[in-house]
Amino acid sequence: MKKLIVILSFVMAATSVAFAQDATAVKTDSQAAKETIKNSHAPYMEFDKMVHDYGVIMENGDGGCEFTLTNTGKEPLILSDCKSSCGCTVPEWTKAPVLPGQSTVIKVQYKTSRIGPINKSITITSNASNSPQTVRIKGEVRKNSDNQAVKNNVEGGASPVAAPNK
Repeated sequence: MKKLIVILSFVMAATSVAFAQDATAVKTDSQAAKETIKNSHAPYMEFDKMVHDYGVIMENGDGGCEFTLTNTGKEPLILSDCKSSCGCTVPEWTKAPVLPGQSTVIKVQYKTSRIGPINKSITITSNASNSPQTVRIKGEVRKNSDNQAVKNNVEGGASPVAAPNK
């Protein structure tokens, strides 16, 4: 008799757990459907470009660039944050809502006092269904003295790379 009670208790517990998991799965599917319906009118961010390539910039040159962002969703887009991967890259963005079909510009200023390659990212966070999004800047900053030496040699009639004397 004790064995029968133990077995029945085990079967009831296992059945309860199985039904609880099924109910959770149904609830999760229902929530997913509600989320899909809820987000069908959400704002959506589309950029004119995902990467800005400066190419070669001279030291202390203009490190400014812009990314145009369009709200292709059906509700106003609110940009809550634009965060760069380091302090040498400073983004600037509007705090005003971007209405459906409208565009705004995210301005980025890179400090070109740093010599070497540029490979930085800016992460844009908003109420859009595709948030967050990341755009990048790349290029290379060269010293002014390197460019001036080559320019002086070429203007003076010399080739940029002199042949060895024999």
